Amino acid sequence: MGEAIDAIVFDKDGTLFDFQASWTEAMVRLLDRVAPGDPAAGEAIGFDPGTRAFRPGSVAIAGTAFEMAEALQAVTGRDRRSLTDVIDEIADETFMVPVVDLVSCLGILRQDRKLGLVTNDTEAPARAHLAQAGITGMFDFVAGYDSGFGAKPGPGQLLAFAEATGIAPERTLMVGDSTADLVAGQRARMRCVGVLTGVAGADHLAHLAEVVLPDIGHLAAWISEVGQ
Repeated sequence: MGEAIDAIVFDKDGTLFDFQASWTEAMVRLLDRVAPGDPAAGEAIGFDPGTRAFRPGSVAIAGTAFEMAEALQAVTGRDRRSLTDVIDEIADETFMVPVVDLVSCLGILRQDRKLGLVTNDTEAPARAHLAQAGITGMFDFVAGYDSGFGAKPGPGQLLAFAEATGIAPERTLMVGDSTADLVAGQRARMRCVGVLTGVAGADHLAHLAEVVLPDIGHLAAWISEVGQ
């Protein structure tokens, strides 16, 4: 048992929103826009449009829009800035599939705690997704990779949350579906919880987390069990 849990920071894709259900069609649309019929483009971002499957380690899972644009630029020769704009445009219009009833789940978790959202997406589409789900007001802090604090697995976004809320990292949970999320949490000295609503399996996350849960709907019960 560690410190009391006074704050929770969530990743977005694969944590609040089901990764496969939310992003598969978006990746198909992206490849159709920037490199129609070119299998090298899908290979570059770790996505197979034929099987509609993401490869483990895909830049689409934990990378930033900038990193995805770099990968696509290498095989398409297109301008990186224009590719980033297309990625952001598609992200902004993508319908996100919640992993649970987020209004109810987050409403319970925030009764005695501050909540944050840190993502390797651009901040503007991230805020659009929160608004789409009706949960913007649940969060005391929101940061994307372009918000000035860096990107995961670096700890900058998490440390910025701690500074903004005045809550020590040791009293904060980092909840995510990827190794990048949990490594960022460890580097920020936060307690880490993995969830299985992304692409990574429990065997990829367990060594980085106190617990791996099926989804964030189990988080409140786990917090109660550990006496926090």
